[in-house]
Amino acid sequence: MKYKYPECLMPFIGLGLFIASRAAAPTVASSLAAARPHGRGRCRHCRQSRFWVEMEVVLHEGDAKDWVYKGEGAANLILSYTGSSSSMLGKVLRVKKILKDKGQPTPICMLFSSYEEFMWGKIPGLLDSVKNDSLAQAYATHVMGQHLGASHVDGGVLVRVSKNFLELVENNVLNIRPAWRVNASAIDAEADSALLISDHSLFSGNPRGSSCIAVEIKAKCGFLPSSEYISNKNAIKKQVTRYKMHQHLKFCLGEISKISDYDPLDLFSGSKERVHAAIKSFFSTPQNNFRIFMNGSLVFGGMGGGADSVHPNETVKCLEDLSKVTGLQISDFIELLSEAIFKSGVLCKLLATQKLDDHDIEGAIHLYYNIISQPCLVCRSITDAELLCKYSTLHSLPLDQSQKIVRDFLISATAKDCSLMINFQPRQSGSTDSAYDSVFLGSVNQIYDYKANFIDLDVKPLDKMVHYFKLDQKIVNFYTKNGEVGGDRCDYPKGGGTSDDIKIQLQH
Repeated sequence: MKYKYPECLMPFIGLGLFIASRAAAPTVASSLAAARPHGRGRCRHCRQSRFWVEMEVVLHEGDAKDWVYKGEGAANLILSYTGSSSSMLGKVLRVKKILKDKGQPTPICMLFSSYEEFMWGKIPGLLDSVKNDSLAQAYATHVMGQHLGASHVDGGVLVRVSKNFLELVENNVLNIRPAWRVNASAIDAEADSALLISDHSLFSGNPRGSSCIAVEIKAKCGFLPSSEYISNKNAIKKQVTRYKMHQHLKFCLGEISKISDYDPLDLFSGSKERVHAAIKSFFSTPQNNFRIFMNGSLVFGGMGGGADSVHPNETVKCLEDLSKVTGLQISDFIELLSEAIFKSGVLCKLLATQKLDDHDIEGAIHLYYNIISQPCLVCRSITDAELLCKYSTLHSLPLDQSQKIVRDFLISATAKDCSLMINFQPRQSGSTDSAYDSVFLGSVNQIYDYKANFIDLDVKPLDKMVHYFKLDQKIVNFYTKNGEVGGDRCDYPKGGGTSDDIKIQLQH
């Protein structure tokens, strides 16, 4: 029988979209919320029906010229649309990548193992989304949206892509990508879909000619762990942030050219003075933690590479350019950003989500072995009787409790690794009505509309738990032995661990 679409969904049909009835998602993709006549609410049809919204188009070879490189992370490459299609303006395409080194752990989860099916199976629609190749979309919407706030999460829309399109895009962006990214990964030309999401460096509906400043912040972990399962030899974790310890290891390995002054505890502190200090530190060492866009174009910060650095002269020029376009001095800009951070409350939600990890990896790794029903290889290496007793308590937990703790750990891992996009647009003089929240900047007597969105909200693979544990030990071992690294590089072996690294191999 032919399905009759409810009236509330007809605007999507008019936009060139089709609705496929699938038991996977309870609402229409949030990226198209502006087209929904109910605004942010949901009518009975939207509540009772489960729909994926997909574009009724396939991106072919001829479309590749309209998509340009915007940035990338470990798992995805981001393309910005530069063509003339009104339905695509203000959108970016998130294309999946594959690692060239098959020995490296997969950065995100695209297929569930049997263990993951049991662990995530209670979340409605998540298992079905794997079959539909829409796991990233479902996880962002139904898992991370629940914790970070649905209004700050954009699940996106799946679009079909041809192999020729992906191969041509790969060739077009090759010389623009950071060299180390090119060496590590490539676009997955075998993928048959990509995720179309709003370009959160722009305001919706104003992709061209608008005066819009956007800031991308990768805040990292904003708290010090206090888990009882952290061993005494790793007690430094309770005093020094993971970010700081990792910075010193990265510097030693030559992965960064300068150790950042950024302290995540400042950004999450709730103190305006400390938040200002955190923002200021980004300007000298943005690395992949801080980027500024003007009307959708990157004007400050790197292309997503960890070794990216900005020369002081570049910082001065960037600030001069920003001042010319916006009329804002650096102090104004910092005040504007910090006000939006405080008023939106997004960092409070992010921190609460990060704190779902209440066992630390040193506790959660044992529960991972509970889930996969394998002897714990970590316990084999421990001689401390008191510590073994604590860990044996973890190994005696029932399976459902082990799954919840590890599930919360992986949700926290996504929150520690995601980015926050905040963008601003000066409100037109005389305008009092706006769909956006706003802040008043007294120094320039101007109201700015703003919006905040989280991006890079992929589910972390269960089998990455071993990688998390080994990396944690590597970082802490290095910092415990070497402390804060000075100006010289060290002889720490690149690409490998120390002789003290615990050797763990997955057994299936």
